[in-house]
Amino acid sequence: MALPYELLIGLRYTRAKRRNHFISFISLISMLGIGLGVAALIVVLSVMNGFQKELRTRILGVASHIQISGINGELSDWPTIAAQARQHPAVREAAPYVQSQAMFTVDGTVKGALVRGIVPDLEDRVADFRKTIKSGSLDDLRAGEFGVVLGADLARSLRVFTGDKVTLIAPQGTVTPAGVVPRLKSFKVVGIFEVGMYEYDSGLALIQMEDAQKLYQMEDRVTGVRLKVDDLFMAPRVAREMAGMINADAYINDWTKSHANFFRAVQIEKTMMFIILSLIVAVAAFNLVSTLVMAVTDKQADIAILRTLGARPLSIMGIFVIQGALVGFIGLGMGIVGGVTLALNVDVVVPFIQNVFGVQFLSKEVYYISDLPSDLQWGDVWGVTGISFVLALLATIYPSWRASRVNPAEALRYE
Repeated sequence: MALPYELLIGLRYTRAKRRNHFISFISLISMLGIGLGVAALIVVLSVMNGFQKELRTRILGVASHIQISGINGELSDWPTIAAQARQHPAVREAAPYVQSQAMFTVDGTVKGALVRGIVPDLEDRVADFRKTIKSGSLDDLRAGEFGVVLGADLARSLRVFTGDKVTLIAPQGTVTPAGVVPRLKSFKVVGIFEVGMYEYDSGLALIQMEDAQKLYQMEDRVTGVRLKVDDLFMAPRVAREMAGMINADAYINDWTKSHANFFRAVQIEKTMMFIILSLIVAVAAFNLVSTLVMAVTDKQADIAILRTLGARPLSIMGIFVIQGALVGFIGLGMGIVGGVTLALNVDVVVPFIQNVFGVQFLSKEVYYISDLPSDLQWGDVWGVTGISFVLALLATIYPSWRASRVNPAEALRYE
């Protein structure tokens, strides 16, 4: 089957050597610009997706999908509340917790931290703390033994290791004839965990729930109940549906509310980076307009001859649309290959650059995530591809229309 002559001529114009080498240079710049823009978009979107995924994984490793907490910070009869929550078909597990502020002191060094009392066996069902343990064991948190598992940065700042002793100072004081005396209790470090988020590694300590109840004088009460659901993305809906099932004065929060600022910030940054980097593709499209305008000027005599042979203006327009689209398609292909390759190897490329130049892009003390993650999603790749190809096609309209308006008599007057 014979190909349309518009396609044949458009392909020939793309391959042929230009009499004006500057046109070839601008065409190459347009092609590389489109490729660079597409590659940058794919890599940046993959990195932002990686941040979202890593942030969600790390937060939910220590937080919970849904949290039921007492209005005044205390919740009575937690087994009944946990049983009521489990009646929802999406709720998989439940675990109680006690949470309060405290200060740890060792040899004159004092650090504030959030103390969370847990039942290790139940906590395993709603969180992934056990996977983050670097030394010691979560099972060593036994009632009455007053053991503590510290975050890695908190342990480092206190200069303690597994087996050392730390003194915990509770904010609630004990009333004595001499006045209010703060309650102090010696704890043994039985483990150290490292989540990978500075907020938790530097400011969270785990103790056994019964020890926490004794320390904070809560008797058999708890701060709340943590829940795990089948689909973490359905947690907001499950939390709303559960409001009518819990027969207690309590707050019900899901992970999207308790850490909404993190995920909202990442989503806004992703959107803004997409808009900003799309300008690279737009600039390359403008270069494509310049390339085709100069190509039309260079080929005016050829266009005039084609018109005298019977070519319609629409056919002339199609020739240059094909030429511009082919340049854009080649640049697009280069960008997709380069962007996908780099996005899949960010974890190798970035450490190599850091080692070569001796720099640290993401300081652990400043950023929640110190590594540069990447999560390539093909939906983003096809979205970037579609937008870039449409921009390239739009860039061909004006030059092609101008080519179709060439007057054969005027073009051939001085030939």
